[in-house]
Amino acid sequence: MASLYLAPELTGQDVAAGSVVALGGDEGRHAVTVARVRVGETLSISDGAGLVVTGAVASIDGGTLTLTVATVTQTPAPVPRLWLAQALAKGDRDELAVQAATELGVSGVIPWAAERSISRWEGAKAVKGRVRWASIVREATKQSIRPRVPVVEAIATTGSLAKLPGLVLVLEPTAALPLTEVDLDAERITLVVGPEGGVSPRELDLLGAAGAVAVRLGPEVLRTSTAGPAALAVLNARLGRW
Repeated sequence: MASLYLAPELTGQDVAAGSVVALGGDEGRHAVTVARVRVGETLSISDGAGLVVTGAVASIDGGTLTLTVATVTQTPAPVPRLWLAQALAKGDRDELAVQAATELGVSGVIPWAAERSISRWEGAKAVKGRVRWASIVREATKQSIRPRVPVVEAIATTGSLAKLPGLVLVLEPTAALPLTEVDLDAERITLVVGPEGGVSPRELDLLGAAGAVAVRLGPEVLRTSTAGPAALAVLNARLGRW
């Protein structure tokens, strides 16, 4: 299986079967010095927005390599788009959720400052946290060899979540409606996952008043790190993506 590297500057106008594409910068150096890519090996380069070129490495010069393009694919954005609004959590549990959600095909993630979140992003920490999540998303995209890098939004409040477009589904263990029975007729579906202490009653009321739907998975109460990925797996199956 070919490895995937990201080059946002890549455009469809520049590539066709037989053309040569260069990979430099941090990605090129990583391919050459860390992954030990050699001439003749097959790899893929993506712009992170659906365009992927695949071919054999033609040359290596320092930290830059060239690829002779064999195939060019353009993958459209999926419909519906699946988003994850993940509450900030202690340790690395929120990061684990973001990583897995990326591997499972989410279109974007939203860090959520929930009432019961122990972790807090304030001031410079909000910028640093978003950069950290973006790095996790980028690496998970490459690992899972998917053509689109998910968006990482700025830290959101519960009020912000209440204004999101499309279908908003709040994972709540006490909800009467199972996720398997929700009508998924929407262009965008956002899963809202609470922190270790769960979504507060006030937050459930606020989101519900804005049209969000509370849903449950199985009888078990999942960790904040696994609830979102588990729900995404259910949605992928229901949407015929798996």
